[in-house]
Amino acid sequence: MAGNSADSGRSVTNKVVAILLIFTGGTHYSLTEIARLTGLPISTAHRLANELVAWGILERTEEGQYQAGPQLKVIGNRSRPAPASIHEKARRVMEDLAAATSRTSIRLGVLSDLDVAYIEKLPGSRPVSMFYEAVTAPAHATAMGKALLAFSPPHTVDLVVRRGLEPYTPYTLTTPERLRRALAVTRLTRVAVCRRELDEHTSAIAVPVFCAGGVVVAALELESCDSHYLRRMQPPLIVAGRALSRELAETHNRGYVALATDRYLGAAVNCHPVGATDRRWPAG
Repeated sequence: MAGNSADSGRSVTNKVVAILLIFTGGTHYSLTEIARLTGLPISTAHRLANELVAWGILERTEEGQYQAGPQLKVIGNRSRPAPASIHEKARRVMEDLAAATSRTSIRLGVLSDLDVAYIEKLPGSRPVSMFYEAVTAPAHATAMGKALLAFSPPHTVDLVVRRGLEPYTPYTLTTPERLRRALAVTRLTRVAVCRRELDEHTSAIAVPVFCAGGVVVAALELESCDSHYLRRMQPPLIVAGRALSRELAETHNRGYVALATDRYLGAAVNCHPVGATDRRWPAG
């Protein structure tokens, strides 16, 4: 398929519909197969397919192929909508929070190998990123990391300390005593604060997100260059964190249930049955 000859004269709507129609069989396709079946150049198929992934219409498999995403499944079966994943639940909350806090970056992070893997909603119209493209940040130098560590089992904090508290700026907490003190304050206030610890030009606040049994599974974070603005945005952040916790608790209140199948979450995002040995904190 040379050049863009197969692309000429077709509207964007025509191209998008052509891509969506090949997924009516409910299977998965590689990028090359999408381009061949729709008659689109690979570059066009790649651009449109990835935009559909960003909006949850399609999703990527671990092998890098494309398949119908949660949004497309709901549209195709309104009488029996597919249960929303943690990403879908978080996306709705993050979009609502973005409407109230237009000057901040919004993140949802989970612990992954002692770091924080996170998705992000940047200011503007760009949608929330997906977990398959998640990046990581150090737990001890981020507000979302502190929110997670504050309500994690003590041995998790010990492992982070033992690995070493790398300084990213002159303000990073690099001693076990200072980190543990900050985590104790977070447990009392339910709000974690990071003042120029990862980047000298930005600060952040975060709240923990719990599921059934009071198990911490994620953290919602707001980041901004304006620390005064962050303080004003703390109330809507707290409300958003409680709303997401309530949704997860209501959906997964029977035994232990994995909240997501995204490969970047792994076992970090699970609700364990009440009575397990992990420390639990009330989700109120």
